[in-house]
Amino acid sequence: MRADAIRVRLLGVVRVVCGFRRRGGIQKAGENFKGRWPGKLQRESFWSHNDISTRIHLGATLVHVGSIVPWSICLIFFYFFFIKRTLSNLVTTMYQVVLGGAECGNIGPTGNAAASKRKRGREGHRLIGAGMLGVVLLIVAVAAWCYYTASLKKADQLKTELLNLHKDGFVIRNQAGVVVFRMAFRSGTLDLDSCSKKGVILSCDRSDVGKVNFFIQVVWPRDTVMCYRVRWEELVPGRPVEHAMDYNGSHWYGGDERATQHWPLSIAGQQEPEPFITSDVYSNRHKFGGILERYWLSSNAVAIKINDSVPFHLGWDEVAQTMRFQARYQDSPYKLLQGPQGHAELSYRVCVGSDITSIHKYMVRRYFNKPNKVPSEAVFHHPIWSTGALHKSEVSQENLLTYVANIQKYGFNCSHLELVDCYTSNYGDFDFDPIKFPNATAMFLQLKADGILVSLWTHPFANYDSANFGEGVRKGLFVREPTGSLPALVRWWNGIGAIFDFTNPETRDWYASQLRALKSKYGVASFKFDAGETSYLPRQFSTFAPLHDPSTFTRRYTEMAIPFNERAELRVGYQSQNISCFFRLIDRDSVWGYELGLKSLIPTVLTISILGYQFILPGTIGGNMYLNRTDSSRRLPDRELYIRWLELSAFMPAMQFSIPPWEYDDEVVQIAQRFTALHETLVAPRVLELAGEVLDTGDPIVRPLWWIATDDEAAYKIDSQFLIGDDLMVAPVLEPGKQERDIYLPAGKWQSYKGEYFDKGPMYLTDYPVDLDEIAYFVWAQ
Repeated sequence: MRADAIRVRLLGVVRVVCGFRRRGGIQKAGENFKGRWPGKLQRESFWSHNDISTRIHLGATLVHVGSIVPWSICLIFFYFFFIKRTLSNLVTTMYQVVLGGAECGNIGPTGNAAASKRKRGREGHRLIGAGMLGVVLLIVAVAAWCYYTASLKKADQLKTELLNLHKDGFVIRNQAGVVVFRMAFRSGTLDLDSCSKKGVILSCDRSDVGKVNFFIQVVWPRDTVMCYRVRWEELVPGRPVEHAMDYNGSHWYGGDERATQHWPLSIAGQQEPEPFITSDVYSNRHKFGGILERYWLSSNAVAIKINDSVPFHLGWDEVAQTMRFQARYQDSPYKLLQGPQGHAELSYRVCVGSDITSIHKYMVRRYFNKPNKVPSEAVFHHPIWSTGALHKSEVSQENLLTYVANIQKYGFNCSHLELVDCYTSNYGDFDFDPIKFPNATAMFLQLKADGILVSLWTHPFANYDSANFGEGVRKGLFVREPTGSLPALVRWWNGIGAIFDFTNPETRDWYASQLRALKSKYGVASFKFDAGETSYLPRQFSTFAPLHDPSTFTRRYTEMAIPFNERAELRVGYQSQNISCFFRLIDRDSVWGYELGLKSLIPTVLTISILGYQFILPGTIGGNMYLNRTDSSRRLPDRELYIRWLELSAFMPAMQFSIPPWEYDDEVVQIAQRFTALHETLVAPRVLELAGEVLDTGDPIVRPLWWIATDDEAAYKIDSQFLIGDDLMVAPVLEPGKQERDIYLPAGKWQSYKGEYFDKGPMYLTDYPVDLDEIAYFVWAQ
């Protein structure tokens, strides 16, 4: 009786673990075992069936249990109790037969003996069958257990810290367990059986299409930041690598300057991956811009940086809400340096932080170059005056001096004067056209006496009709066609010519000597370096130093500005944050919209600030007034547009006029005088203080609202307001015909330019009145 009670209790455990019910059938194994004990179980549920075949049928039913571990347990328990009870019953039966015959003194009739023998034979066969089935079930249980433990080990191998790797991608969670980043593999799926984990490195060597070199390495740079190095190298020559980054319901920022700029990034349609290289987006508005970096930042406090060695192509898919990262050499300007049969590699680093501001600060300090000095303070305080938009290629000594006289007449300050476009006889020459400037030396002496400094426009081209074209050919100063014997001719906006090869030390020395000669001869203060985009290189070319990444050409060109960086100006940048000069936005049209218009200014300035370029020129006030690219029927930008552009520029790091305010009327002149003074007294001191911090931190001068409101979803979508530092918020009017606008105030206490106090934020000020001669701004109130 005691043995039977123990058996009943153990069988109760098996009954619950295996999910067996007398009436309910087989349930998912283990689901009734959570927090329960079997209680008083009835033996009749299984063992009440004395017929062996019934027990075999019921036992076999247990094979359908749905969980490997409970299944293994119930098989072992079932086999043990089944065989033991069956043997016990058989021995008892035999004992009863033999004992009963002895007591009666005979075996009985012959027929009864034969029947008893046949019955014992059937019982024996059933016993053998039951034993064999038990052995099979035990083997299956052991195999299932081994498979389960191997699966647990593999699952552990495919997880590293907060990253989970799957055959078709990976996901990353933050410390709270929320998925903040998703990346899908588009060029192949991993063979997870080829993966292994050693320390903090998870690696795989096969995909569904062949051998690969794949790994993910965990890096802990600090307590609040966790980074993952990811690398996929195709070992089959000619195969591209492509991963697709999911927007994951977050807002993304960074990448590059665009013709149509939005903040946060907005992807439209489907774009196959294209070379992520510097381009002139004024000429080709669907390309990537002249200032770009392989860096993106998410409102989920995630940042991604593509490695410099990658032949990087970028595409997107609006429907799938993904950005497509691709590495390839076929049909691409990226070149293999080791030969034609190299392998494409896509490698990058993903870092996760506690909030978007802190993760960006970490990435800037870790991966971006920083300037080593602040440019001339005068450029921050006083506006630049340029002849570009006003006179274009018709500039001359006469109209230049008239322009300067009017600057002084209307009482404006001037950091320096930019002499732009066609002051030489031909493009590529480095001296003044004697017809347009009959006495350049006397002109510069007069300007110096008036306290006016001058910078000259320069570019990387030498047209075929210039005096320097022949010299450049003889000395091998130009980018060459693929054979290397002839200069490669290119078309740019001012004609056809050769482009200087700035990878060649001799070219760099020769070009710099021409600039130094101008500086020495005329007292030129600095230079405005125009163009420099990779898109101006010919499709097939060769350079003195091979270019694995075509944008390296942009980097080499920007380095030419270093000796003149006090007042130098560039419009391109690639890994050029350490060049301590001003970076200008690409030319703007005289329009209101997001396509190179007024509305694009704030998104573009914020974008290149995030990319590490902090000394920013927003371009000429009112746009460049190119024909057929203006909202005005006059030769001037629309008056209201010009005023609103002027007001916004007053709150940028530096101001730049070309079309002067006196071309309109006295009211516009007075507005310009007031806002240049406001820039000098309110904005410039703050900007200069922040500029000094840039040298150490790289933090933006012009900041998005989320910089001080990382938990505020509304702040992530504001593209018409910005901060200077943390305590001055600006909200310009950017719509025609409007003298009011909605303004978003982050949490805190703010004082408006009218003296009002607001301390119940975050909040919206709906239809806040802003007259035509005003711009709304708010100062953080202590």
